[in-house]
Amino acid sequence: MGEDGEIVDVSLDYGGEEDRSRSTRIRHPLATFFHLFFRVSAIIIYLCCDWFSRSFVVSFVTVICLLSCDFWSVKNVTGRLLVGLRWWNQIDEDGRSHWVFEAKKIRDGSGTEAEAQIFWLGLIICPLIWTAFFFTTLFSFKIKWLALVVAGICLQAANLYGYLRCKAGEQEKVPKSASQYLGQQFIQKPDIIFGIL
Repeated sequence: MGEDGEIVDVSLDYGGEEDRSRSTRIRHPLATFFHLFFRVSAIIIYLCCDWFSRSFVVSFVTVICLLSCDFWSVKNVTGRLLVGLRWWNQIDEDGRSHWVFEAKKIRDGSGTEAEAQIFWLGLIICPLIWTAFFFTTLFSFKIKWLALVVAGICLQAANLYGYLRCKAGEQEKVPKSASQYLGQQFIQKPDIIFGIL
């Protein structure tokens, strides 16, 4: 009630509206745009390459450049900004290659829920589209386009695999020693493992 005894309508803020606006707001619009731009552009140019140019080489190089830009930007920029995940390969002193999959512990600098949904949808749907292109190219006997489609599948699937490994590593609660123990048991006594299964 107000001072004069009249009823005053007051809205109570428990932080829910602010949290909802944070989850739907896009914090990194440029990264979100380029996450989708390169991969969607590669698909559109592949579908419409006969309209843009009659030259197979020009279409091939354009799509490969777009796919390469997409691979680089997703691996090095948008994964870090939108979902706080990254992966890379490093070579130790012995010359052995090691894959590193990393997840950010604190998500304060990472993207919002809307950005994470855009990231994962783009990361999952585009390899499926390239896989559909593979079958249509194979069954329509357009063999010269098969190399391009396989390159598209490889680049898109590599990023998908890397980020799925990062996500699994983030949620993994089983210690590495337990998985190493099971692996050693499998190598040393495979008949016991298969007997259980």
